[in-house]
Amino acid sequence: MSKRVLVVDDEQSIVTLLEYNLKQAGFIVLTAYDGEEGLHKALEERPDFIILDLMLPKLDGIEVCKQLRQQKVMTPILMLTAKDDEFDKVLGLELGADDYMTKPFSPREVVARVKAILRRTTVLGQEEKQEHSDDSLVVGQLKIFPDRYEAYFAQQRLELTPKEFELLAYLAKYKGRVLTRDQLLSAVWNYDFAGDTRIVDVHISHLRDKIEHDTRKPVYIKTIRGLGYKLEEPKADE
Repeated sequence: MSKRVLVVDDEQSIVTLLEYNLKQAGFIVLTAYDGEEGLHKALEERPDFIILDLMLPKLDGIEVCKQLRQQKVMTPILMLTAKDDEFDKVLGLELGADDYMTKPFSPREVVARVKAILRRTTVLGQEEKQEHSDDSLVVGQLKIFPDRYEAYFAQQRLELTPKEFELLAYLAKYKGRVLTRDQLLSAVWNYDFAGDTRIVDVHISHLRDKIEHDTRKPVYIKTIRGLGYKLEEPKADE
């Protein structure tokens, strides 16, 4: 079954360009031209993927993303921004966007990123489910089911975006091993991010908010200064 992608942008030319390229790639495309319409369609239609412009009338992309995540809609979101402003990029990621691109962009690259994220959250998950249906990763009070894209902490299910889940699962898979930001970027995002490893730091911060009792003194996800991060079993005295 073809995946459905919702494109939310107030520029007709961009919507037309993305709609054409996404349809050529086999996707079903839904469109919206302002934030209110985009939020409504995201909640009512439940697409498989959302391409969301930052600057929108009525509700901006930041607010749309925030409201979706508050309502536990974890659909992957690729945020588009005309600004080369680091604050906007980081803010979008902090509110739960999975990825971002700065305008102008190549529509082929947009399609490639959509495919890459969906591939990792659907096809890969289905293959793992068939081959390892009972496998889980356990670290302390953390239990991860890669086949179901589910994770639990202290027996409570974690609400994670697709990228947060993939990052957590990768860290757990290599428990105790120091992983550089570049390694995590390559493994989880699956394409060249031109060395912009801040996206890793933002997602690590999200995960710590959800599994650490004190984010200032993390016992699960440790920062290894000058290198990267590692996930480890908490010590008895921590």
